[in-house]
Amino acid sequence: MQGLPFELSEYRSRQEQFLMQMPQDSLVIIPNNPKSVRSNDTHYRYRANSYMLYLCGWEEPDSIFTALFLDGQWKTTLFVRPRDTNSEIWEGKRIGPEGAINGWPIDQSLTIEDADTYILNAISSGFKPSIVQGLNNRIDNIVLNQDHENGPVIELSDIQDPRSILDIMRTTKSESEIEIMQHAASIASSAHVLAMEKTFPSMGEWQIQAIIEGHFIDSESQWSYPSIVGGGENATILHYSSNSETIVDGDLVLVDAGCEVHGYASDITRTWPVSGTFTEPQKEIYNLVLEAEIAGIEACIAGSPWKSMHEASSAVLARGLVELGILDCSASEALGKNLDGPYRNYFMHGTGHLLGLDVHDVGGGRKGDKKPGPVLKPGMVVTVEPGLYFASWRDDVEIPERYAGIGIRIEDDVLITEEGPVVLSSGCPKSIAEIESIVGKSR
Repeated sequence: MQGLPFELSEYRSRQEQFLMQMPQDSLVIIPNNPKSVRSNDTHYRYRANSYMLYLCGWEEPDSIFTALFLDGQWKTTLFVRPRDTNSEIWEGKRIGPEGAINGWPIDQSLTIEDADTYILNAISSGFKPSIVQGLNNRIDNIVLNQDHENGPVIELSDIQDPRSILDIMRTTKSESEIEIMQHAASIASSAHVLAMEKTFPSMGEWQIQAIIEGHFIDSESQWSYPSIVGGGENATILHYSSNSETIVDGDLVLVDAGCEVHGYASDITRTWPVSGTFTEPQKEIYNLVLEAEIAGIEACIAGSPWKSMHEASSAVLARGLVELGILDCSASEALGKNLDGPYRNYFMHGTGHLLGLDVHDVGGGRKGDKKPGPVLKPGMVVTVEPGLYFASWRDDVEIPERYAGIGIRIEDDVLITEEGPVVLSSGCPKSIAEIESIVGKSR
């Protein structure tokens, strides 16, 4: 229906599952993301709020999704921009409330100008707001700054957050969501392969970025996060972003890049030699990281705790660092009692995160989260991405000269199933033999 990626029935099913968990005196309010100014009158490309996409697929700005329990059933209302010929001449045709009611999974559609009064009246009638705050200042103020004449004063502590329910729902993907995520992973896999084929010594990091992101656009997708293309020492910087340096012959390049299809993200990292051949020290670290990644993927078993994949990858890395002589201790000492041993000097981040409508998707599990991650369940999609980083400029730890300047990360997108893990990004080669046979093939 008019570009919606899912059947209307799937959106309705999501709404029903969500709203049946909400108190019937709730006023659900989910504003869309605000537009963001890049500079002066130039805006960043607009991207809709993930909760809006999840519940009704609406992508236009200046819109709000609401739900009220009226006459024994939940009623959803979508507030959208009205048709406006002058604005449409400059910015493109709007769907408008008339178009929205005919093609989207909602019960009624009104103009955004009607939202204030609708929300005020609902609150005055005793409905309690359940709102995603911080997206629409005007609506936030309406909810918080009630005067005594028009309705009750709403205290911040009285406001519910619907995300506590929606986040749990979003962690498990439907078959149709998985199909889209497989498509996104396939596009990203092809982009990485294309970049490998066109890699040559002394090329710019920006050139690899252009190859990958050009393929995203050509495949009717867009990047799901700014691409990381780090050559040489830049590969040891976890969130390197400038992509502005030339990659020297003999160096590795670490490419962390994924695309987004209908809002659903892929997230893949590969590391390869720009010359087409790994050096022996590079092979040693690469094979260790690859072994750790495979162990992490194999640990992605339904019913396992979130930390399973991190434990599996960490055990391999700790043992390998000792065997390579990088750490002078036992493997158990390298690992530490709480996975906090000296192996963390070279592997500083988590092993993975949930993936979905956000590249770092909702549901918990990321390194630094205060709560333990979720139990792995069929339908979850996670990344597995161990790495080792030996920045020669670091003075806080000992960096062996043999491995100085090497940074390697390998990352795949993994679907949890009852039968075991399924690698959605399996189309992206990662063995040394495969990579060496591909790099530079089309230069």
